[in-house]
Amino acid sequence: MYLDFKMARCDQGYLCRVCREEVEHITDSQLYLSYVIGEIDPETLHASPECHLRCAPAFSQFIADERFGTPPNVDGPFSKIQLDFEYVALRIKLVSRGYSRLWAIREERRKPLTVIEYPLPEFSEKWH
Repeated sequence: MYLDFKMARCDQGYLCRVCREEVEHITDSQLYLSYVIGEIDPETLHASPECHLRCAPAFSQFIADERFGTPPNVDGPFSKIQLDFEYVALRIKLVSRGYSRLWAIREERRKPLTVIEYPLPEFSEKWH
């Protein structure tokens, strides 16, 4: 069983910029996944727009994790099928590791982590 890690910004919560629904869990968050994999500076995290992973198919197509389910199919130039094979392989590895990290954060029971502890080790060092 995992902790029901809900995200909240004051009383309103984070709203998805695409569907305008609340992003309730860290494991549904493109914002936090981007942060964990070093794409968002911790100083701008609080001011960055949120999005459900399912509402960002060009990003979430790179998640290879059974907890996420089947990645979305993306048509057009941003489809992973249209991208360089080596880039896609590296992107799948990184984004999937980040997604797994979100689950580890969500399931942490001993001691809640601070936001600065969320990123993967190689990106945590980047912000210090």
